[in-house]
Amino acid sequence: MSKPFEKHIKDRPYAKPETAAARLLEIAKTLRIDEGRMPIGEWNSTFIWKDKASVEEYTLGRDKLIADGIIKLHECGGFFMWKDQTPEGELPGTGQPHDA
Repeated sequence: MSKPFEKHIKDRPYAKPETAAARLLEIAKTLRIDEGRMPIGEWNSTFIWKDKASVEEYTLGRDKLIADGIIKLHECGGFFMWKDQTPEGELPGTGQPHDA
């Protein structure tokens, strides 16, 4: 008698929106920010190609950051911007000063 077919799938580290959003914030700290704008291409290419995440995981994390009011999409569609800057000069969600 044979065993039923079992498929082994590796756990996806960014399958939860909170985890994906946290990684995207880490990436955001490394991006060049020009007039408050972070290029979407640099952000998603790091997450998808370097971290080997999926487009769906990227979308989950991005949408969580937008829903939480941390980032917003620039009107041109090619950049993200911090939604608000805290009075202490920290970037929302990072605990890091803007100049860091």
